[in-house]
Amino acid sequence: MDATNNESLILHPKRPKGDDGYKIFSIRIKEETVSKIESVSSKTGHTRNELIGIFLEYAIEHCVIED
Repeated sequence: MDATNNESLILHPKRPKGDDGYKIFSIRIKEETVSKIESVSSKTGHTRNELIGIFLEYAIEHCVIED
């Protein structure tokens, strides 16, 4: 940036980790399930993480709890 230029570089405070609406945790799933997710990932270009989020949201929205 030119020293004679009066344009300012504006910085905003960085959000603390975990303040982006996402939570990180680990899960155990069968290797067969991982293979299926990786297959869908390679066909669609979505990451495994994106797919797992999509699949979980779909399942939650379509879940029926019976007594």
